[in-house]
Amino acid sequence: MQLIEVKDKKTQKEFLKLPLKLYKNEANWIRPLDKDIEAVFDPKENHYFEHGTCIRWILQNNQGETIGRVAAFIDEKTIMEDNLQPTGGMGFFECIEDKEAAFILFDVCKKWLEERGMEAMDGPINFGERNKWWGLLVDGFHEPSYCIPYSFKYYQKFFEEYGFKDYFQQYTYLRKIADPVKHPGVVKRYERLMKNPGYHFENFKLKEGEKYMEDFRIVFNEAWADYVGSEMTKDESLAVLKQLKPIIDERLIIFAYYENRPIAFFVMIPEINQIFKYVNGRLDLVGKLKFLYHKKRGALKKVLGLVFGVVPDFQGRGLEAGLAIEFSKIAWTKNFPYTDLELNWIGDFNPRMSKVAEMIGFDVYKTHITYRKLFNETQTFQRAPMVKF
Repeated sequence: MQLIEVKDKKTQKEFLKLPLKLYKNEANWIRPLDKDIEAVFDPKENHYFEHGTCIRWILQNNQGETIGRVAAFIDEKTIMEDNLQPTGGMGFFECIEDKEAAFILFDVCKKWLEERGMEAMDGPINFGERNKWWGLLVDGFHEPSYCIPYSFKYYQKFFEEYGFKDYFQQYTYLRKIADPVKHPGVVKRYERLMKNPGYHFENFKLKEGEKYMEDFRIVFNEAWADYVGSEMTKDESLAVLKQLKPIIDERLIIFAYYENRPIAFFVMIPEINQIFKYVNGRLDLVGKLKFLYHKKRGALKKVLGLVFGVVPDFQGRGLEAGLAIEFSKIAWTKNFPYTDLELNWIGDFNPRMSKVAEMIGFDVYKTHITYRKLFNETQTFQRAPMVKF
């Protein structure tokens, strides 16, 4: 077998095409958009290159057939974040069911990272934000949501036999939108909240998009800045608006205010992989026409919960219940087109969010694991630290 670094159009094409061959008989697999994969490895598209570096390889058998692929990366901002040792990453792993081939791919990542001072690697992860291409699917092999990894069951055995350990688990939750919110505590908290006239809720309005993105930025920075390591700038918030604008449904984004101060939000979007599964990875002119056709015929039935946040001094007051009930008032109207709501990416290091999801009526639908491999196995392994509130 031969490892080849991806450095030209030929090897780039092999990197992209391998999953097509591997998953051709997997009914639930949805081909990612080529442009989304390539954007990760393009310094012009991925700002992580400003503070990191990456490399990728394909693995070919003796007949010159591509049988595996992988990438390795270092983000200088996070190599020591909550870590006992400098830690890099690996991801975009795909491989035939062959342990020797899989271990060759793991070995090349380990060697590359060790040469650059790393003492551990997390994987499979993204050279970018956690909300994309992060974790190994180990349970709930349903259709993947947009930019969420899908994988074979046998991958888990490869990772664990190589010495990767469970660093944290990520849960995807699902509920039927039409189902009532049954937990009595949710309704009581909402009713108690609404007795205070200082609280009110609003849906996002595209014509006032910049105003609501500023409200989003304020809440995000208060609720999440310490966790993600940096504050969101105004330019970054407007970039999010620009990215989401083509698929925004105003009914799916709700803000909470106290005396006109933004204090919480729940941002949802239509789950667009329900359409992208028809474009075969290419959003060219034909792909865009297919997208518009399937959107018009009503293919979008699932809603994806992107992000939820409450500023610290209003946590524990029932805002979660308020946002859920306010959304239900819209969702239970006669012509509401969506049937399912999926919450992506709730880590097991955040049990409070899991409890909120379960109170509102969600059940675990999929489980991904983010693994960590210590290069010196005599070192103490620690799972991801719990979120502190």
